Amino acid sequence: MKKVILMALAIVIIAFPVAASDGLVNVQSTFNVEETADRMVSILKEKGMTVFNRIKHSAAAAEVGIELRNTELILFGNPKVGSPLMKCQQSAAIDLPQKALIWEDDQAKVWISYNDPRYLKKRHNITGCEEVISKIETALAGISESAATK
Repeated sequence: MKKVILMALAIVIIAFPVAASDGLVNVQSTFNVEETADRMVSILKEKGMTVFNRIKHSAAAAEVGIELRNTELILFGNPKVGSPLMKCQQSAAIDLPQKALIWEDDQAKVWISYNDPRYLKKRHNITGCEEVISKIETALAGISESAATK
C-alpha cells in the first residue's frame, strides 16, 4: 500500500509543472519570458519547423500606454504535420499554424501554453487521425519541455 501511495505522489510531483486547463497545456519554465521564447524559436528551427512570427504582446501594449506582464506569442508549423490534420478535418485549419504563448503570471512564474491536440480533436470532431494527433502531442510536449528546462 505504501508503495502505491509513494508512486501516486511521485507521479503528481513529476506532473505538477505541466497542467492542462480548458484545452490548454501549460508548462512552467525555469527561464524568463524572453529566454524561453528564444529557446523555443531555436528548437523549432532546429527541428525544421517554420517560425512564422513572434509577437511581443507586452511591447505592443506598452506602445499604447498599457502595462502588461511579459507576454510573447510564437506562431509556427510544419506542413508535413499540419496538412494531414487539415485533411482529416479541414476546420482544424482555423487553429493552425500552431501557437505557443510564453507569459509571466502574477507570481513571476513563466509559462509556455499551447493548444492541447486532444482538445483540437474534440473541438473539430476529428476522426481517423489518431496517429497525427499523437505525433503532434508528442512533438509539442518535447519542444515545450526542452524550451522550459535546462
